Amino acid sequence: MLARIMSYGLSGLIGYPVTVETDITFGAAVYETVGLPDNAVKESKQRVHSAIINSGFSFPNVRIVVNLAPADIRKEGTVYDLPVAVGILAASGEVPQTAAQNWMMLGELALDGSVRGITGVLPMVIDARERGFTNIILPAENAREAAVIKGITVIPVGSLTDAALFLRGSKVIEPQPYSKWRADEHTYDSDFSMIKGQQAAKRAAEVATAGNHNILLIGTPGSGKTMLARSIPSILPALTNEEALEITKIHSIAGVLKGGGLVSEHPFRSPHHSASLPSLVGGGTKALPGEISLAHYGVLFLDELPEFSRAALEALRQPLEDGFVTVTRASAKAQYPSDFMLVAAMNPCPCGNYGSKTTRCRCTQFQIERYRNRISGPLLDRIDLHIEMTEVAYDDLASKQDGEPSSVVRERVSNARRVQRERFKNEGILFNSQMSALQIKKYCKLDHDAEKLLEMSFAKLNLSARAYNRLIKVARTISDMAGCATVSGAAIAEALQYRSLDSKYWGNN
Repeated sequence: MLARIMSYGLSGLIGYPVTVETDITFGAAVYETVGLPDNAVKESKQRVHSAIINSGFSFPNVRIVVNLAPADIRKEGTVYDLPVAVGILAASGEVPQTAAQNWMMLGELALDGSVRGITGVLPMVIDARERGFTNIILPAENAREAAVIKGITVIPVGSLTDAALFLRGSKVIEPQPYSKWRADEHTYDSDFSMIKGQQAAKRAAEVATAGNHNILLIGTPGSGKTMLARSIPSILPALTNEEALEITKIHSIAGVLKGGGLVSEHPFRSPHHSASLPSLVGGGTKALPGEISLAHYGVLFLDELPEFSRAALEALRQPLEDGFVTVTRASAKAQYPSDFMLVAAMNPCPCGNYGSKTTRCRCTQFQIERYRNRISGPLLDRIDLHIEMTEVAYDDLASKQDGEPSSVVRERVSNARRVQRERFKNEGILFNSQMSALQIKKYCKLDHDAEKLLEMSFAKLNLSARAYNRLIKVARTISDMAGCATVSGAAIAEALQYRSLDSKYWGNN
């Protein structure tokens, strides 16, 4: 007897339907799985066999063939355990086939028959809904994640027995309620009001956040680079529903989704400088997303930037430019969005004291140049704002007066981003940092003073074409924050200040 159960697979961020066909015929007791299964899928026969027996059902001692269609796409993971087990029960008459065929099923089985959670549920459910599949049986652990999609019936099950009894009609399982998404208020560990002094650096961080520009913080140890970076999430506007969905899809695939439901705040990822290239940009045998994709619509903080491997840093260049990364492996290929704000921090020299007012630098000129040159010119070119931070004065540290709170800064950032969303509503982008050369020409009208200042600075600072365009983007953001329709000379002047460290530390643009 043949039974068909609908399930789902993943290719990168895209889900695709998989039909689990189970055929039971009389003959020698053989269990075969076909349809390009990987090792995890092949091993499911052991989990399925034990789960069926330990759930109190009879395992048919006949020839069993399980086909995962379409057969030309490789199937990976443990997601097919539950539909295979239900398919065997349906083909052997333990579960009504007509009922089983009406449900899409996902889930991993333990040997005792309990159903374990899986990764990548949200992109599967989104694609299933678009194709018209509205009835889903999946692990209770994933129910909240799936229920954020309106118009589907999600039945959470804790065991194979629950699924079988539900399909028989002998057990009532209430569907998981629809989880309407809302932007929650969050309390952050770091707030702008806690940062003493460093007014210029805080202003630069505000500009960078308003336009989603990349920023490099250079300063002596203890000057507040890390604290400023960790405070940036507190001035980011609330996520939109679309942004939350896209972030949650990536986190679901990577298996780092916490608590179920949609992600409710911008990601802040801070990988250690020993991170490998695949962990940073994505990879592994399954071509999973890396840190740059997990930071999508959020912040990627790279502390001790020169200590990262050269290969890992150079791999950032294309995603910083394009906003996505394509991960290709022998058995898998996936494209992930990676539109993040890069916040990098570094010391000015190996000992950290170059330029310090209190501690003498003990590095040689050769050591200093070798240290700084770990960051290539092309990567530096893609970082819009370069900020120097020095030791905080005692008067600032001892001051009892709090600085401007993040809530006030966030309001200004939100206003600037609203201007950009309105400007680019028909362009397919969200931020000034994403503008192409044509869009810069269309939306960045320079006044007379701005044109003159830019012309004078181009040759003097030896700006590349990329640096020139990025400077105009930053100036556009500064003008948006000031409520100016055109890019003013004052905005260009401020944007130029954020490129002045190029010549001081690297001797170029």
